[in-house]
Amino acid sequence: MNAEPDSTSRREGVTPDGLLHSGSDGEITAEDVVLASGRDMTPQNVAWAERKLAEKGRAALDELLP
Repeated sequence: MNAEPDSTSRREGVTPDGLLHSGSDGEITAEDVVLASGRDMTPQNVAWAERKLAEKGRAALDELLP
């Protein structure tokens, strides 16, 4: 049995592994913070994430990831 998830299978509402990234080697965006928080991508949540990034910088994302 393969312990790795099948990145080619599609499950409704789940982001494929190939599209996920942590931003570790690039700029972190408000959208990254929203997605890491598990919130919906709404203007209100993007504004919340922008405030978090302004306040905490890269740590805003680090706090949300395991």
